[in-house]
Amino acid sequence: MAAPDIKPHLDAIMAALTAGGLAVGDGGAPASVPSTRIYVALYVDPGQSLSESLADARTDFTLSFQITCVGPTQEKCRWAAQRARMALHAPLAVAGRTAWRPEELGGPPMQRDDDVSPPLYYLPVQYRLQSTS
Repeated sequence: MAAPDIKPHLDAIMAALTAGGLAVGDGGAPASVPSTRIYVALYVDPGQSLSESLADARTDFTLSFQITCVGPTQEKCRWAAQRARMALHAPLAVAGRTAWRPEELGGPPMQRDDDVSPPLYYLPVQYRLQSTS
């Protein structure tokens, strides 16, 4: 049995967010930032392969990820966070795996970035995704 692969999990998260009407960047802003300046940046950890039993069959997988919602106003930033929450509400279709519904873990409060002009608001929200073969 091969070790669980992170790529299908990343693809499933990206697909769900995109289907939810969001512009998504992997590890930062999307290549083409919408004129609305509303988007989400996806950051994932390497994941962890876990034993499903005492036989040490490592078929279970858990992955933590963060979506940083970005918008030109607080309201639009919260809108992006709510859109992402709705997009990640159902179990994700991870190729070759059965996935649990992503678990929302929260995150720090919204912040304003005055280092860009005009300023943008950022709201990071963390999730955990688990799957099994």
